[in-house]
Amino acid sequence: QEQLAASGGGSVQAGGSLRLSCAASEYTYSYFCMGWFRQAPGKEREEVAVIESDHTIVYADSVQGRFTISQDDAKNTLYLQMNNLKLEDTAMYYCAAVRGTDHYSQYGCSDYNSWGQGTQVTVSS
Repeated sequence: QEQLAASGGGSVQAGGSLRLSCAASEYTYSYFCMGWFRQAPGKEREEVAVIESDHTIVYADSVQGRFTISQDDAKNTLYLQMNNLKLEDTAMYYCAAVRGTDHYSQYGCSDYNSWGQGTQVTVSS
């Protein structure tokens, strides 16, 4: 069974850094899209950063210039380097992927069908 395992979350002061990792049980090069999402209490889940099928990288405006997403296919791992963290970055962070030709053919990168368990990031002043 395919799994995505996110790790690296923690508590950090504003201005600090964290690096999240998402280890995949399958070859990451087999995924059409991979990305990071987050959900803060009382808020809807939002897209943070994604690598699309043509390797285009898209960042949310709120993290542009502070976060960097990368993918290491040799290690089957997706990363999110988060610098200059702000209080509003506090959330549960999830990694996700689009897998399966049929699903990708129908939805492209608009519907992620494989999700990790989440890792909590808490930023304090």
